[in-house]
Amino acid sequence: MFSYPARVTRDGDGYLVTFPDIPEAVTGAKDKAEAIELAADALTTAMDFYFEDRRPVPMPSPLKKGQIAVDLPVSVSAKVLLLNEMIAQGKRPAELARLMHTRPQEVTRLVDLHHATKIDTIAAALHAMGKRLDIRIA
Repeated sequence: MFSYPARVTRDGDGYLVTFPDIPEAVTGAKDKAEAIELAADALTTAMDFYFEDRRPVPMPSPLKKGQIAVDLPVSVSAKVLLLNEMIAQGKRPAELARLMHTRPQEVTRLVDLHHATKIDTIAAALHAMGKRLDIRIA
């Protein structure tokens, strides 16, 4: 799972949460705790822009003083890795589908953040591109 650094700043009578690595992710609330709680949703929602545009998703930078870490869900993190690898290798969904011996619609679902996908399927897609998904406990 990826943890992205976020800044929580006072904004008028509330709090604003921004992400240096993902500038599209912005949220806020009157209460600091609520703003932090909304941060994970804002981060996940911002990922849609990268997926829709087929742009590589920036990896999280190291946490700096004064920042907090906001976790991206494991399923979204795995899909980020898949999208970034597809872009790095210049693979379109139809080409990956051929490598996986499946239909292009299946691959389109793999890179859809709103479609539930088994981690094994994401691992199989990465394997078809010559990569291996490693899962570790930290």
